[in-house]
Amino acid sequence: MKCPIAIFILFVVLLTGCRRQPPQHTFTHEVLLPMTPVKNQGKTELCWAYAMLATIETEHLLRGDSVNLSPQYLGRMLKRDSQRAMCQTALNLMERYGMVGYDVMPDDATTELPTPRWVFMLGAQYTPLEFAHSVCAPGEYLSLTCVPDSPYYKKVVVPVPDNWERNRLLNVPLDTLRRHINHALKHRHPVCWESAGHAMAIVGMARDENKRPYYILKNSWGRKGPHEGFVYMPARRLWRDMVAVYLTREAYYGE
Repeated sequence: MKCPIAIFILFVVLLTGCRRQPPQHTFTHEVLLPMTPVKNQGKTELCWAYAMLATIETEHLLRGDSVNLSPQYLGRMLKRDSQRAMCQTALNLMERYGMVGYDVMPDDATTELPTPRWVFMLGAQYTPLEFAHSVCAPGEYLSLTCVPDSPYYKKVVVPVPDNWERNRLLNVPLDTLRRHINHALKHRHPVCWESAGHAMAIVGMARDENKRPYYILKNSWGRKGPHEGFVYMPARRLWRDMVAVYLTREAYYGE
């Protein structure tokens, strides 16, 4: 009697394991923007910094420039116990404290590593604030949201815990926002995307074998998973979970 029972249990385990496997899709890229290597936020809660800086890095690559920026520097400048925040916080911190290169403060930078006082780039010397303004001018990025029960085309405080700064974002109808974001990606501009629990940079668009639309997002958990650090997110889910998006004024207005 033991043998049939053991075989039955093995069959159930194998069947359950098969059911847990996520479906594998074949994707055709419609847009795939250039980008710097995937970073790894480790055990930190700095996804908002990684996502915003990944967006800025891709934007520079598309301008023929190359910068690799340090999310850990922004984490150092946060100066609060909790590391959770919105992507707008990354822009705010850059305006206030500047930015340094990834090479001098990488993912594994510890508190023993002193904060750089200078940034050296192409033979020039900058303060962190000067360097930040050279890669992201104040007001260069628009911060957008969709809160249907608030007035559109007015700035509103996004009602999520991570918005402890009470940042005010431009409130736009979802259809309008979707149209602008798709236009930006198709005209080779990245978009920073934020949900209630995580933030990533949108770097492309794709369709699966059934022609269903997906967005390609650059994650910050290292080169893990079937797509080595990238997420293919169904379009419906991306817009359902969206809290805020960030892109250059040029990208939004189609200039």
